[in-house]
Amino acid sequence: MSDAGTESRRSFLTGGLVGAAAGILGAAGAGVFGAETRGSGGPAVHAGETVKWRLASSFPSSLDTIYGAAEVLRDRVAAMTGGRCGIKVCQQGELVQGLAVMDAVQSGSIQAGQTAGYYYIGKNPALAFDTCVPFGLTPRQQNAWLFEGGGLDAVRRLYADFDIVSFPCGNTGVQMGGWFRQPVETLADLKGLRMRIPGLGGHVMNALGVTVQVLAGGDIYPALERGAIDATEWVGPYDDEKLGFWQVAKHYYYPGWWEPGPSLSFLVNRGAWAALPAEYREVFTAASHEAASAMQTRYDEKNPAALQRLIGHGVELRPFSDAILGGAREAATAFMNDQATRDATYRTILEGWRKFRAASFKWFSTAELAYSHFAWR
Repeated sequence: MSDAGTESRRSFLTGGLVGAAAGILGAAGAGVFGAETRGSGGPAVHAGETVKWRLASSFPSSLDTIYGAAEVLRDRVAAMTGGRCGIKVCQQGELVQGLAVMDAVQSGSIQAGQTAGYYYIGKNPALAFDTCVPFGLTPRQQNAWLFEGGGLDAVRRLYADFDIVSFPCGNTGVQMGGWFRQPVETLADLKGLRMRIPGLGGHVMNALGVTVQVLAGGDIYPALERGAIDATEWVGPYDDEKLGFWQVAKHYYYPGWWEPGPSLSFLVNRGAWAALPAEYREVFTAASHEAASAMQTRYDEKNPAALQRLIGHGVELRPFSDAILGGAREAATAFMNDQATRDATYRTILEGWRKFRAASFKWFSTAELAYSHFAWR
């Protein structure tokens, strides 16, 4: 998948938080929704008043795992406010194009969006850390870094420059390496390849000789079908099967080294956020945690069966060679080091992130790695 003041980090949703938020709102007033909050701010909304927001997703509704997280947010916010807070969720292209969600939230033309931070590294390269970077953190490690390791604070400081407040909205799990028309076994096989791949993974592939394109989810299959691209990555078996890539490219590679634990985000216009009463902010925060949990667990449940179906369609499952993985890791390290020399903010985030990763890798490579090596082989 892949291109305000600091809010306090909050733990994942618990029953107590939901109950407390609902209780507060239940006592807040008996108003019925009417006035719409403006993305650029507008008058403050009181707890008994109606709030109507529009949320634009970078993803089509057919991708029910990713897009579905926005629907979980919508439904939980409505339930916890007794219907007084309404969020209209719109799929890619309905309000804005998939790669223009951040711009629309920043301008205030919509109050919220669902997207991936690394789509916008042209605005600030460090936004990649909001999603993931090559050879980075697994889903659990990414969540630990964001919620407990200072990552979310760092990311929100970046978004504050664009009048946006960010909320993690889910993780896809370790991704697959994508679909290729022809096998790629060596670094030489990558040269001249036309591939859809966003984020820092795209920069690394470019350094390895790949012609990189960035396309929104709904635009990938047509480009692959007509031969405009030779390869693409997306997420994993469940989504990839839905998008039909197996019909035009039979070589399915793993792992997606550029996205070992990508986190998606809800982006909220800072003015719209400031106009909400504190109770509604608590509800939105709690609902975003529940949406994030739903995305990850749904992928973990749906991917195994989808992979078996793809194999049944004649798909060839292939691991990336050590030569490609080694070359990609060298290129990724060089790229991030170069960015760090150019930008002090990027360097600060990278240094803290690397310290967290080193400690986390040491722990995960102990009990977890030993168990998985024995149990999964």
